[in-house]
Amino acid sequence: MLTLLGNRQRKRDFCDGISRRNFLNIGGLALGGFSLPQMLRAEAAAGVRAPHKGVIMVFLAGGPPHQEMWEVKTEAPSEIRGEFNPISTRVPGLQICELFPQIAARMDRVSVIRSLVGALNEHSPYMCYSGYSERDFRTRHRPCLGSFLSKVQGPVDQSVPPFVSLALKTLHAPWANPGEPGFLGRSYAPFQPDGAGAANMKLNGITLDRLGDRRGLLASVDRFRRDIDRLGELSSVDEFTAQALGVLTSSKLVHALDLEQEEPGIRDKYGRGKPIFKSSTHPANWHTEQFLVARRLIQAGVRCVTLNFGTWDSHNKNSERMRHNSPHVDLGVSALVDDLHEQGMLDDVAVVVWGEFGRTPKINKTGGRDHWPQVSCALLAGGGLRPGQAIGSTNRLGEVPQERPVHYQDVFATLYRQLGIDVSRVTVPDPQGRPQYLLDRHEVISELV
Repeated sequence: MLTLLGNRQRKRDFCDGISRRNFLNIGGLALGGFSLPQMLRAEAAAGVRAPHKGVIMVFLAGGPPHQEMWEVKTEAPSEIRGEFNPISTRVPGLQICELFPQIAARMDRVSVIRSLVGALNEHSPYMCYSGYSERDFRTRHRPCLGSFLSKVQGPVDQSVPPFVSLALKTLHAPWANPGEPGFLGRSYAPFQPDGAGAANMKLNGITLDRLGDRRGLLASVDRFRRDIDRLGELSSVDEFTAQALGVLTSSKLVHALDLEQEEPGIRDKYGRGKPIFKSSTHPANWHTEQFLVARRLIQAGVRCVTLNFGTWDSHNKNSERMRHNSPHVDLGVSALVDDLHEQGMLDDVAVVVWGEFGRTPKINKTGGRDHWPQVSCALLAGGGLRPGQAIGSTNRLGEVPQERPVHYQDVFATLYRQLGIDVSRVTVPDPQGRPQYLLDRHEVISELV
């Protein structure tokens, strides 16, 4: 908890001698014992805050095996089929992998895509956060969805960043990329609570009386200025400073990040703690409560949250990795879908779970599956998307789409539509002032809307 104390005053003091104006707790506000979700629900019921649309983007770093997620290839040879069996779901006739029993029980609230195309052999989250490859980003600097939302729709609340990333560090550094602002500039980059952004926005030794002093505030975020100056983007300074002031003078963001403010029963549903998966390649931190933090951030006013989850680069021991990875995804996604429903947010908040590509149909000599960008898969829930269905399919060996290929950008076009943005009409100017569409493809997935 950060407490800012100003000068003591004789007039309008509380019994402890500190006035209402001179007492500010950042991260420790509690009103009558209410938690943040309770306060926000009460505000919504009273018409204080209108609900807003949001999206939670879950990146399964490394590329999950599509044939062992939402479409188990029961008729394929053993060297392709793998060890796992399909199980029935709540939707009659729709089966998924046995490793996801909780998602299967909630299939009427989610949909899956079995024929996702458009990936390249790139080990990075660019495609999953923007609909564009890393190669496209390097040449065209295409912003991610969160940055576009920040630009086009702006903040829901001036004290809450519209775009936040919960991406954890990974041994393979690109997997921790939070999403790039591209040609929009750094002022539309995500706020990272565990990154330099949070540390740089701490008030070190600044009293509440000095908080209103612009010079004092600039001094407290001097590292922000140096970063911007070094990059030659001086035009972003005021926006960063405004964001710093908003965050520091509001408890909403800090409360959203503080899970101690959440109801214990809800935390239990997500699971607690940080199990660590140690392997010979790409160890990763698992933290299912990141799903809960994402919900709390959206509820506080964030429009887009990105997070990476585990490591799926199964070049060896694919089955062992699946047995470890899948229960965490099964728990986290199921708890999030249930929670959003119970909070009355599921119709407004879309959840997307996917990776950068699929895995090879044939299991290699070390029991692994290698990179396979020819086809991948995705799970979607909420956001007004039509649930309870499987879109598309692959051929008998899981090599290529057999029915209804769906491009990554089609998913983004659909998400933008649900967020109130028509990608066939909305443009944003690039640094040269030329209007740029958000996507190259404008096809909405008709089965979902």
